[in-house]
Amino acid sequence: MVTVVGVRFKKAGKIYYFDPDDLDIKKDDYVIVETIRGIEFGHVIVGPKQVTEDEIVSPLKKVIRVATEEDCQIHKNNKDKAEEAFHICEEMIAEHQLPMKLIDVEYTFDNNKVIFYFTAEGRVDFRELVKDLAAIFKTRIELRQIGVRDEVKMVGGLGPCGRVACCHQFLGEFEPVSIKMAKDQSLSLNPTKISGLCGRLMCCLKYEYKTYEEMISNLPSVGTIVLTPVGPGTVEETYTLPQMVKVRVKLEDDVEELHNYRVDEIIITQEKDTEHEQEESCSEVYREDCEEILEELENLEEE
Repeated sequence: MVTVVGVRFKKAGKIYYFDPDDLDIKKDDYVIVETIRGIEFGHVIVGPKQVTEDEIVSPLKKVIRVATEEDCQIHKNNKDKAEEAFHICEEMIAEHQLPMKLIDVEYTFDNNKVIFYFTAEGRVDFRELVKDLAAIFKTRIELRQIGVRDEVKMVGGLGPCGRVACCHQFLGEFEPVSIKMAKDQSLSLNPTKISGLCGRLMCCLKYEYKTYEEMISNLPSVGTIVLTPVGPGTVEETYTLPQMVKVRVKLEDDVEELHNYRVDEIIITQEKDTEHEQEESCSEVYREDCEEILEELENLEEE
């Protein structure tokens, strides 16, 4: 086991592990650490804890020091300089007439590099822009193209639910989201209702999916023949959360009735109703039309 502290460099950013060494570090302290980008100012989100070797990325770098008041002031000054650099870069982009949108600017703690984050529909030749920026800021310049999901994570905004976008508020990393998650939760399959500000499938589709997956595994699929207290019947509809099914039962006088049963009140067979399968095939064309649109969203999710 290895003792580590979890450090975050941006709000809702990814948490990185560092070796606290012999320093007295507590949660919510600010620390100075060395990263691939150079010396950085970070926020301790996870206090000292033991983790296995598999959970860390070797070599595990040590925390240089707990941030002093002077370090905090430097960090604040860097933020102010980043705002100024943002406006300068926007003017330079307009001057060079480049098809790109500036999203954010960030100074490394030691001022060795200025990173400009931008979005663009395709590749952008920004070599002349880099030269001009380097001449102005007298330091290393990095222009980094990001995707639409990262743009929303940086900029923020209100989601369809009325709350601040999850990725901007607390999500450290993006996780894969699929259309199946929306289907299994009986959500509207209208692309405009299941996509977020970034135009991709909403991250929150994954939050309760595991619970739904477990509950769905207890239910028979539509069209399955089940044995009910009044005789055999065909499952017409399922209700995931209450763990109930709607069953079409044929009585002795050939009258059909619909009854709702809890899953523990019926016996599920392996048989399927052939009539129900024919009805399903009639709606196949409509289903395929809907899924063509949804596949576009899923493809965007994977890009």
